[in-house]
Amino acid sequence: MRGLKDKVVAVTGSASGIGRAIALRFGAEGALVALLDINDSGAKDVAETIVAAGGKALVFKVDITDRASVEAAVDAVEKTAAPIDILVNNAGWDIPIPFVDTDRAFWDKVIAINLYGPLNMHHVVVPRMMARKKGRIVNIASDAGRVGSSGEAVYSACKGGIIAFTKTIAREAARANINVNCVCPGPTDTPLFDAFKAQSVDGAKIAEGLARAIPFRRLGQPGDYPGIVAFLASDDAGYITGQVISVSGGLTMHG
Repeated sequence: MRGLKDKVVAVTGSASGIGRAIALRFGAEGALVALLDINDSGAKDVAETIVAAGGKALVFKVDITDRASVEAAVDAVEKTAAPIDILVNNAGWDIPIPFVDTDRAFWDKVIAINLYGPLNMHHVVVPRMMARKKGRIVNIASDAGRVGSSGEAVYSACKGGIIAFTKTIAREAARANINVNCVCPGPTDTPLFDAFKAQSVDGAKIAEGLARAIPFRRLGQPGDYPGIVAFLASDDAGYITGQVISVSGGLTMHG
């Protein structure tokens, strides 16, 4: 992709799953990857993989639910490397529970990670991008935020919020030459999805049913997403902003 080499790319939730795959792709594109994750040991493994392949990566431990932690991490990125050119908000968490069986403590955790986390990242990073009159942001939402997902009511609400937030920030930041777009994965074979399946006695059947419902007849893999994320962060997508793109093997098809 054009324009990614030597850019500083911050990826949240980069220790595993989709975030790991995205970080590896940016490393391969020649960017300096700032791996932001509360699981710093997992992020260090990813960084070592990037460096072993000839890339550049640094690890910064952060709790995205804590704005002070986010600001400290972003400051550390700028002090150690350079200002963030590209931000990928990928970190997320959920377990499948029917809404009527959930409680306020569960809501608070899901909302803190999936909604407040990205809000904190934007609130710290966007003003700095605006001051420099440039930047790219790619938010990883979910098709659960577009069409709903049984057992994921609060998570779906958060991801729907991220979709709407992306469009709004894209409008507000356009005057500063900042592109903000959103990628919505479908069901994906990740450690989070494994935990999702383990929470239900019917988890394996649910996974099989999802695979049958997808036109490509398989769940997504982490490697299915880095291409579109890298594209949206590249110079090739310079005139694209406020867009929501589903990557779901055709499970959802939006016009």
